[in-house]
Amino acid sequence: MIRRDLHQHNRLAWDAATPAHSSHKHDEAGFLRAGGTTLFDDEVHLLLGTGPEGHVLEDLRESGARPLAGLRLLHAPCNAGQDTLCLAQLGADVTGVDISPTAIVAAETLAEATGIAARFAVADLYDWLPAQEPGFDLVFMSYGALIWMSDLDALFAAVAAVLKPGGRFVGIEFHPLAQMYDEQGRLAYPYMGGAHVVGPTGVGDYVANSGGALAPSGFQEGQVGFKNPHATHEFSWGVADILGAQLRAGLALEVVREYPYANGCKIWPDLVEQPGRRFAPAGGAVPPLMFGWSSRRPE
Repeated sequence: MIRRDLHQHNRLAWDAATPAHSSHKHDEAGFLRAGGTTLFDDEVHLLLGTGPEGHVLEDLRESGARPLAGLRLLHAPCNAGQDTLCLAQLGADVTGVDISPTAIVAAETLAEATGIAARFAVADLYDWLPAQEPGFDLVFMSYGALIWMSDLDALFAAVAAVLKPGGRFVGIEFHPLAQMYDEQGRLAYPYMGGAHVVGPTGVGDYVANSGGALAPSGFQEGQVGFKNPHATHEFSWGVADILGAQLRAGLALEVVREYPYANGCKIWPDLVEQPGRRFAPAGGAVPPLMFGWSSRRPE
């Protein structure tokens, strides 16, 4: 069941958190104008159908290639637009959609400051997607998007409907297994079925906790001690939920990958930063911390 009422509660939490997150990022506009990127190789491999390993972003920067040129790409949700603009730098004709007006103002401000062309819209995806024509070559979701989605069947059916025949739905997410643990590393949350979880402390300042890994333009102290006044409502989806909903939407799965590290975000307190802005356990057995997929709308 679609819970638009709870989506709006989450919007308030993101409106509050976005300025705190942005406060830690030094001169993002200058960083992007100089050719910097906030993307990771893993999602670019999925978008391009390459990989799964190798420094594809470094190769693209050195060559000046724009491998997404000529493709219409929807980034949803897009948060404050940094990754959206980096996708545009790869040549895509990009639209970013997010429920938070504060995030979209930040995205539009950054786009203007960088001169990178992109469109942005403030909307609940459950309302925005059904109003669109099937004109996108790619729909991209990433990093903590699906826990905010109350009905995967409705969402992925709408995603499939906006894709052109042959278009692809690409995503990379923190692994549902990893998201069962709280900030103290305790097993605390359900795994699957869309179980509703109330987060009384709201969206936290994960950028402050992750440091330069989420601020490649340069980390600065920014806002200190941020406390979100708004609770959140999250939904626990397992791997089978996520992949099964795509199949029920008529999408054909082409790639599924799991990763033993988390890009950018220190999702557990004892993770250690690795080269490439990744976090992983210091030693011992390594569980999957992310997974990604690519599925296609049949021709």
